[in-house]
Amino acid sequence: MATSPRRTAGIITAAVVLAAGLLLSIGVAVTIGPADLSLRTVWSVIAGHLGLADSDVPLLRDHIVWQLRLPRVLGAAVVGAGLAAAGAVMQTVTRNPLADPYLLGVSSGASLGAVAVIVLGLGSGVAALSGGAFAGALAAFGLVLAISGRAVLRPTRVVLAGIAIGQLCAALTSFVIIWVADPHATQSITFWLSGSLARADWTALAWATLVLVVALAVILWHARALNAFAFGEEAAATLGIDVARVRWLLLVTTALLTAVIVAVSGAIGFVGLILPHAVRIFTGPDHRRLLPLAVLAGAIFMIWVDTAARAVFEPRELPAGVLTALIGVPAFILLLRRREVRG
Repeated sequence: MATSPRRTAGIITAAVVLAAGLLLSIGVAVTIGPADLSLRTVWSVIAGHLGLADSDVPLLRDHIVWQLRLPRVLGAAVVGAGLAAAGAVMQTVTRNPLADPYLLGVSSGASLGAVAVIVLGLGSGVAALSGGAFAGALAAFGLVLAISGRAVLRPTRVVLAGIAIGQLCAALTSFVIIWVADPHATQSITFWLSGSLARADWTALAWATLVLVVALAVILWHARALNAFAFGEEAAATLGIDVARVRWLLLVTTALLTAVIVAVSGAIGFVGLILPHAVRIFTGPDHRRLLPLAVLAGAIFMIWVDTAARAVFEPRELPAGVLTALIGVPAFILLLRRREVRG
């Protein structure tokens, strides 16, 4: 896909601006909260823990920055980046502009796994919750593959299988909640299912970041193939692309990435649906330009959504998924009116 030098320069400029905006967003978001912190304090703590400089920040403030706020802000960035990338891939591979990362039943499977951990007492702590969510997500996606056929993945069959398995997992989740009838467990489950980064810590962030980096490497490596998919299977095959193999690889990569994200944050909707379309308006359909900008935009967007969720209604915290829905629905309606999203 040829792009004019002027447009290329504009996209490079946008990438630099977004990257700078991401760094600034991380710093500013960490300062927001009940404890009064400055940007200088935040960067001093980060530099101290990274061994770049000596930090004279008091221990309590150091703990607030390093153990409480920074993992959560970085976790929001990872979640936003992953959802945006996964959404862009799903919309292209399935050739469905309304596709999002949760289309394959992964979110419902992860929710069922997390509910099993919380309600049935299969473990405790963030590690157990994330592990249960991840196991549930993989089990759900495994069922989707079994139903749709593993050798050759057809988009329509995969989507229909994902919807069916998603509904099954949602029904089982409701059954478990009703059967146990524990009000405290139900409150915790409802908050998690609505999407929240309150449980983010360095351990969860480390393996989520690792999966994100690997997934993005795989997706960006196949950016040209994704460009060809936009013109249909026959056109992609004519260009020498192994359609079945690439589709299978990208769907599996997207599902695993989504599983990790849901394990960290719960189900946060609309980010993977809206952000790729919004960025595509500026970059056009070329995934070599779309994906990097969508990842940066998704990270910034999710940082500020989560910051608003924990700060605007203080001392109460609003689930991040509620805010993304409140923002996403009007944005989705506006995008539907644009020519780029019409089927």
